[in-house]
Amino acid sequence: ANPVGEIAVSSEQKVYDVVLKQAALVKKQLNSLDKPDIVLPGNLLSDAYDRCGEVCAEYAKTFYLGTLLMTPERRRAIWAIYVWCRRTDELVDGPNASHITPTALDRWESRLEDLFQGRPFDMLDAALSDTVNKFPVDIQPFKDMIEGMRMDLRKSIYQNFDELYLYCYYVAGTVGLMSVPVMGISPESQATTESVYNAALALGIANQLTNILRDVGEDARRGRIYLPQDELAQAGLSDSDIYAGKVTDKWRSFMKNQIKRARMFFDEAEKGVTELSEASRWPVWASLLLYRQILDEIEANDYNNFTRRAYVSKAKKLLALPIAYTKSLI
Repeated sequence: ANPVGEIAVSSEQKVYDVVLKQAALVKKQLNSLDKPDIVLPGNLLSDAYDRCGEVCAEYAKTFYLGTLLMTPERRRAIWAIYVWCRRTDELVDGPNASHITPTALDRWESRLEDLFQGRPFDMLDAALSDTVNKFPVDIQPFKDMIEGMRMDLRKSIYQNFDELYLYCYYVAGTVGLMSVPVMGISPESQATTESVYNAALALGIANQLTNILRDVGEDARRGRIYLPQDELAQAGLSDSDIYAGKVTDKWRSFMKNQIKRARMFFDEAEKGVTELSEASRWPVWASLLLYRQILDEIEANDYNNFTRRAYVSKAKKLLALPIAYTKSLI
């Protein structure tokens, strides 16, 4: 319920406000004089970046291969951001997730603030600290991602798509906003900075919706349902149907609509990839094409995402790289 006089703002509007803030930052291209240099003895900083690259290569192979065409400085910065996101995600989903409390997330957030101030806590933090010092990256999307993890701790039901959209922004759309300043916008681009950020945001949301659709069965076994309750009800379904895990005509028609929406976000994202600087397009295309294929695999599995996990085969993944590369040249 809203206090009197307060206007309900849709999630998309809230998120768009963040987009505008990010875009303004790029236009300003913050003076590097405002930020202290990260000082690390000897080769420690390059070791820190190498370690980030190793983590990225281990957990996101296709994306990692895609980053190899980027300029060394951009590539390392993307690895550092990837690793921070992964560590943040691990807090809630990793091996120690059962012990994670809101206090632990608060501590992680104050560590984030420190590294933005040039006071990294460990080596991996130091790499990110150096990255945010070199590129016009803002702290807001990072804080928002931590907020998404808080949401995961306290909430497992989403009444409608507006609520789910906000969650998808927090945990995945943020990654797009963190990455664009590093990937860079093509000097030839006629598009507005906002529109490129919006496309990056759409890709994060499309990827997260795809994750949600792929993991319905897995999440249900953990007692979580990331599907809009009102749309389930409209389709004549309830949570108990999901826990029962039966593929019925009602479920198929519900899933068709969910997949259609995710594809709309992918289409939105596609418009922006072409505006990124050329060397940075490849990893983004690769991730877009691969995630898109997960939706095709769900359809190929006859919408059984309860007991079958839709995944893209190694061969298809490898094939995605040259296709993505070709697309990145256009």
